[in-house]
Formats: sequence, structure tokens, C-alpha cells
Amino acid sequence: MGDLAGKHIVLGLSGGIACYKSAELCRALIKEGATVQVVMTEAAEQFITKVTMQALSNRPVFGSQWDDRAANHMPHINLSREAHAILVAPCSADFMAKLLHGRADDLLSLMCLARPMDQVPLLVAPAMNREMWVHPATQRNVAQLKADGVQVLDVGTGDQACGETGDGRMLEPQDIVQELVAFFAPKTLLGQHLLVNAGPTFEAIDPVRGLTNLSSGKMGFAIARAAREAGAQVTLVAGPVHLPTPRGVLRHDVQSAQDMHARIVELVDQANVFVATAAVADWRPSTAAEHKIKKDGSGQAPELDFVENTDILTEVAHSPRALSGALFCVGFAAESQDLAEHARLKRERKGVPLLVGNLGPQTFGQDDNALLLVDAHGSRELPRAPKLELARSLVAEIALRLKPSH
Repeated sequence: MGDLAGKHIVLGLSGGIACYKSAELCRALIKEGATVQVVMTEAAEQFITKVTMQALSNRPVFGSQWDDRAANHMPHINLSREAHAILVAPCSADFMAKLLHGRADDLLSLMCLARPMDQVPLLVAPAMNREMWVHPATQRNVAQLKADGVQVLDVGTGDQACGETGDGRMLEPQDIVQELVAFFAPKTLLGQHLLVNAGPTFEAIDPVRGLTNLSSGKMGFAIARAAREAGAQVTLVAGPVHLPTPRGVLRHDVQSAQDMHARIVELVDQANVFVATAAVADWRPSTAAEHKIKKDGSGQAPELDFVENTDILTEVAHSPRALSGALFCVGFAAESQDLAEHARLKRERKGVPLLVGNLGPQTFGQDDNALLLVDAHGSRELPRAPKLELARSLVAEIALRLKPSH
């Protein structure tokens, strides 16, 4: 179905080289289930053709307020009334200034002005040169647009078409889609601060070898994204994984179990929800060799001594804030057999109100999973589904448990 199924988006293009990204953005919106109506300014037509956008959207493209294809000659009314949201991407500095002053000298600006503000939200993705972006006039306009209820997305940083480097690039299409999905999501965790850890840890044996596991971090990253969509402030502590950071999530990268423990201790007092999805190593070598351990030809493997790592979840779950109810803890258990029994025992041992069990060999590295939610009253299965879908279900479950009882 896609995360934007049933949504009709008016995609507005103002003048800027970033119009080339709008083609991919249009495709990405449709792939997520949205229908897209493209409206272009005259300046946008200098960078990309109507033919291209019509082919991608499978709808006629509008560009003039005098377009006589509208029977009543009011495309600015008709197009805005049909939309669930208007998204201007790219939004140039000039077009933001138009929006600020309520100017309406082309179809796109006229439509933005004429939209029912309480029914059709307006989102803009700025795109401009770095000096234009930091100019006081632009920053004043951004602040006022936000005060007027316009959702002004962030800008990206990097190489610009002019040859300079800095802030001002339009966000990448997939980032904009994530922002739009998050915008429509119910804000069940608004005002909450969620801390989640994800991925494996790496316990060094020597400078080139170590002990780790097959956790990909995908479930924890999905939970971070879903919680941010639900309105939470989200902090993610990630082991050594190669996954993009979800939009709007503050990420801390760590390597070992000791690193992860230290970072969680540093951050947990700022959170009121802790979700422990990371597959943290139970043991580590007591010492790591300074140099690579060489084979000596004897056929004997080197002897390794191990010490136990701190159990992060147990420590946090037994902290004063958790015991008082100020911190809600959710644990994860990756098992290889007898999931229900092992998850039940682990929940009791860890002392958490909610434990989520899954079968590690069936989920590590995969894009889907199946979960078992275990609490003091029993268990409930979440059947196999994409990890993001399961993450959203888990976030909804957490939100319900955070609600005060009446």
C-alpha cells in the first residue's frame, strides 16, 4: 500500500537547479502510494520540462492561473481543495519571500494563498546557494513562515551547482518523503524523549580481530524512525552498522559493549523511554593484544580469557528513575528456540515491564521480522511483517502504556 496511500499531494516546483531532484521525488511519492499533481512556475520550466513531470505523475501539469482546462477557470481553487498537502520542492528564496508577503502573481503562489489553511497544510523544501540561505532576509522569512504555520524543512549540506559547498541544498527525495510521512503520522509520543540502542557490539581481540554477532541494527533503526514519526525526541546509540540515520534522530556511534554502556549512562537521564534493541556482547576478552596475534605453526589456537560485560538493560531497569516509573524500559530478546519461555524468564530477570522476543536466526540482517510482546499479563504475537511496520506497532503499544490510567 505504501506509507502515503490515499494521500493526494500537490507538488509545486519553483525555479532552481534542484528541480532535477523533483523528478525523483515525484516517483518516490507515487511509490509510497500517493497521487501527485504537479504545478510549476515559469522559472521552474527553465530547469525541467512539463513533459517530464507529466510522464512521471501521469497527470497534466499546470503552470498558469489562466489555464482554461479548468471549467471554472479557477485552477488555484480546484487544485488546492483536492489536496491533502501542498509540497513546494524546490522552494527558492524568491518563492519563500512571495509566500511571506502573500503575493499571488502565478498559479503556485496563488494556490498556496488560496488553500484552506486548516485543511491543506503547506510544506516547503528550501533550495538555494549557501550565501542566500544564511542571508538575514532569508532567515527572517523562514522564521516568519514557520510562525505562520508553514512546515519549512531543513536544508542539506554539501556541494552546490555553483561550485561552492555549504548549507542550502534541497534535501534528497527520500528524506523529503520521510518528512512527509512523519508529518501525517499520529503524534502519539509527542513530548516524550525516547532513547534506543541498536546493532551489535564489537569486542576487540587484537587491532584487527574481534568478537561480534549478526545483528544488523535494522529493527532498532526502524524503532527510532517510528518514534520520531510519532512526535518523540529520539536519541539513537548505534553499534558498528552501516545504516543511514533516520530523519530527525540524534545518533551516537559506539563500538564495544563498554562504549555502549558508558554512552547509555550518559544519556538515559534525559529520556523517559528506553528501548534496548542492541545485541550487546555478554562477554569480552579480558585484554586486547596490542598487535595482531600471529600463528606460530604449532596448530594451537591462542588462549583467551573473558570477563562479563555489564548488563545495560538490567542496570537501567533497576535505576531509581525506572523503579519510580519515570523511565519506561523495553527490552529485546533474540533467541534461537523456545521463544515464549525464554522471553518470559528474561523479562522477569531483567525487571522490565515489556519485553519483545524474536528468533535471532530468522531476523538478523532481514528486512522483516516477527515479534512476541511479553508483559506481566501474558504474551501477544505480532506476525511477520516489515520491520518498520512492526516498529510502528511497537511504538503505538508503548504510547498506550505511557498514558495515565483513569
